[in-house]
Amino acid sequence: MVAKALKDRLIEEIGKLPEDCLREALDFVGYLRTREGNGAVTKSPEGLDPDKDPLLKFVGGVSHGSLAKEIDEELYGP
Repeated sequence: MVAKALKDRLIEEIGKLPEDCLREALDFVGYLRTREGNGAVTKSPEGLDPDKDPLLKFVGGVSHGSLAKEIDEELYGP
């Protein structure tokens, strides 16, 4: 009975959130589910959709050596 009351209160509070906070609330719920291991949906490389995530279109799009090569010398001198 307590769990239902908590869920009802949570739904009520979510209803009061401004629209821009809803994504953050959803992300947090996903985090909690993952942390608790309650069968949260996890992203696997096979399940990622490049049409929904523009960064996936970019991955592998550049062929370059190590960008950090000799970075200490560049930043701090010899």
